[in-house]
Amino acid sequence: MAKTDKRRIFILDTTLRDGEQAPGCSMNLGEKIEVAKRLERLGVDVIEAGFPASSPGDLEAVKAVAATVKKSAVAALCRCIEKDIDAAREALAKAARPRIHVFIATSPLHMEHKLRMSKKQVLERAAASVEYAKKFCYDVEFSAEDAFRSDPGFVCKVFGAAIEAGALTVNFTDTVGYATPAEFGERIRYVKEHTAGMVQARLSVHCHNDLGLAVANSIAAIAAGADQVECTINGIGERAGNASLEELVMGLYVRRDYFSVETSIDTTHIYPVSRLVSQVTGMKLQPNKAIVGDNVFVHESGIHQHGVMANRETYEIMSPDSIGVPRVKHASPNRIVLGKHSGRHAFEERLKELGLAVDGEALEAIFAEFKNLADKKKTVSDRDIEALVMDSAVSVPETWKLEHWAVNTGSALGASGIIRLKHRDGRHKQHVCMGDGPIDSIFRAINHIVGREPELELYEIGAITGGSSSQGETMVRISLDGRRWNGRGLSTDVVESSIKAYLSAINAMEWHLHSE
Repeated sequence: MAKTDKRRIFILDTTLRDGEQAPGCSMNLGEKIEVAKRLERLGVDVIEAGFPASSPGDLEAVKAVAATVKKSAVAALCRCIEKDIDAAREALAKAARPRIHVFIATSPLHMEHKLRMSKKQVLERAAASVEYAKKFCYDVEFSAEDAFRSDPGFVCKVFGAAIEAGALTVNFTDTVGYATPAEFGERIRYVKEHTAGMVQARLSVHCHNDLGLAVANSIAAIAAGADQVECTINGIGERAGNASLEELVMGLYVRRDYFSVETSIDTTHIYPVSRLVSQVTGMKLQPNKAIVGDNVFVHESGIHQHGVMANRETYEIMSPDSIGVPRVKHASPNRIVLGKHSGRHAFEERLKELGLAVDGEALEAIFAEFKNLADKKKTVSDRDIEALVMDSAVSVPETWKLEHWAVNTGSALGASGIIRLKHRDGRHKQHVCMGDGPIDSIFRAINHIVGREPELELYEIGAITGGSSSQGETMVRISLDGRRWNGRGLSTDVVESSIKAYLSAINAMEWHLHSE
């Protein structure tokens, strides 16, 4: 990157940790690795990969991400407890650029009711934990949980102690999204000016969106001198979510004349990673979502259409290309149409046009799926291709594989479903079940074969494109004993897409339960 006189703002993405803590947003190992790869390609400085001490599954996920990512730093979150730090050290053992991120609450409310600790105890625990983490990792970050509702002077003392113990980054959090931009900016300015040793560390902020102000507060903090912002793709996270990475970064980019700061983010990768996170978590975006919503570059008003046709800048402050929206929307009429007679070269060229990086065995598998789909449809759309790539990238090992299914249903007949599955050990199992409808009967049959009864929390089905031959895309979420798993399925048959989605979730559940 060429040197400029602009101040550098560091981006820590916590989609894989804080984002995944949102209800229903859990990801399997394959999904986490694929998201981590996309985040690295996006250019984030730090990927917070998880909370290793929280579960064996999280520990293994952080290990896998740490072993995969080479350019971005990989962070593991821990409480200010030695066993948490030990788990983080183990998880980050193969990381090219490891970061241990420790935190403790500093607000009176949290210290009294959650920690049951005095200010002195919190201060001592914070310093001791940073010092302990520093034995294993050069890059240590310290966070004051619920910092905004804490006494500012006390936060400065804790930050000063953490910096003296070796923290290279101290993080000021608005854990419950209580702040407003003006007062948050003032607080950041106060911390910068009153923390001993602050010139030796970066000041970070982590804002939640309970009042819809997470991005505004983060930008106010940058204006007041913050060096790092913690955020998530699509703003996912606990309760109302976190500061949205795409909104924050594009706000700084579009208004770079005003803010005079820069980040390492390659904005042309924003749209693809947003789509991926939406699909693997099942958290669909509202059409008017800033930056990445479907309506952002759509104009229906006649006045707007006329202006855009004359000059896009009349009503668009950024271009689709700037965030990585595929160029296919601006393609010429003689653009090649993909169908069952299309060859590998044309298919690979289309993948490149769509910004989809696929090679090796993955390319072979996706091309085979493309040919199968092309046999069922006259033409295969770009959305179809995107869906095939996403589906391939985030799959988990198949404990159960679909071999055959059939349903019998009608208004006077009720519904029955038969399904045959193959276990990874080679066994075949088949079962017939009655249900309230074709989907219910098949899902009941699968549960009988698997020997578990997870609760179906979410079932959504939609079309990838228009027309009666469109692929159906089904999203499901199942839960068992307080754990949740997502599944996604694609097929031109809506029943089959539902079966694939349910089996995807079942396989994710089986993989997690057998790996713990």
